[in-house]
Amino acid sequence: MLRQRIMAALAALAVTGVLAVALPTASASSAAAAACVTPWSSSQVYTGGMTASHNGRNWSAKWWTQNEVPGTVDVWADQGTCGGGTTPPPTGNCNHPNWAAGTWYPAGSIVKYTNGQYYRAKNENPGYDPVISTWYWEPYTCGGTTPPPTGGSFVVSEAQFNQMFPSRNSFYTYSGLTAALSAYPGFAKTGSDTIKRQEAAAFLANVNHETGGLVHVVEQNTANYPHYCDASQPYGCPAGQAAYYGRGPIQLSWNFNYKAAGDALGINLLGNPYLVQNDAAVAWKTALWYWNTQNGPGTMTPHNAMINSRGFGETIRSINGSLECNGRNPAQVQSRINAYQRFVQILGTTPGGNLSC
Repeated sequence: MLRQRIMAALAALAVTGVLAVALPTASASSAAAAACVTPWSSSQVYTGGMTASHNGRNWSAKWWTQNEVPGTVDVWADQGTCGGGTTPPPTGNCNHPNWAAGTWYPAGSIVKYTNGQYYRAKNENPGYDPVISTWYWEPYTCGGTTPPPTGGSFVVSEAQFNQMFPSRNSFYTYSGLTAALSAYPGFAKTGSDTIKRQEAAAFLANVNHETGGLVHVVEQNTANYPHYCDASQPYGCPAGQAAYYGRGPIQLSWNFNYKAAGDALGINLLGNPYLVQNDAAVAWKTALWYWNTQNGPGTMTPHNAMINSRGFGETIRSINGSLECNGRNPAQVQSRINAYQRFVQILGTTPGGNLSC
């Protein structure tokens, strides 16, 4: 009855001209769908307020996100259906210079990377690697090129990663790890499913030991900091004598290691070692660089030790064998083994033999 009286009153006002607002009709109430914004990209880093379209809907990021599909996680706010023409990615000719590490690039610069793909600088930067430094670059389409591949599927899910490291520092993101995988495509993707899982578990077990469960980003004993400058190297220590302390998942240290890792990854870590503690993808890349390319005090790389079934113990020897193996520090060795056995169980596989060194 109350609703009928309200509607009658509104009708009377409309007749007398007091109410000049037309009541919506069925056709007027269904406004045209908004245009779709730039399509979502799994390799793109989105910060709060940035938008993307996916599956016919526009989405707005609530906070930092990468490789989290809109509509599947709470980080994306649904902005409604979209249509009427998706905004295409930037196009144009491909006459852009090759990327060069150490060159200063203003925001908007477009370069051709070593993988043949093109990237646009989102922010000005001193020649950061487009693939590693996702905060500074985004894929750019021209002449029919496609965005570069991402790290692809990883044998460790994000849920398993969180189970392994329940108290991890927020710096060590799962997305940072998966973004780093493209640098070493053979890592955890060589051999049988068992070997792939064993290698991932072995890497993360050593990382767990080096960082106290992915808690520490930098070396805790600051008194050691000045000791990591080998002044006999011809390139010296341009960032300062005390700048090359342990950082990241495998606690990269010494100026010569920063130089070698930076050269391999295409970023100037000798000049700016602080990237390893400020950029999660760079930090993970340095750990993967050591794992896949360095023998250390051992006789083989940790990667080769795992894919050739030489055992987890050989990875310990390659990382810190001169201080731990052959009875020098059995407690430290056992700590690594315990983590490895726990992680292979989480991944649903077996540890294999030769666990100790």
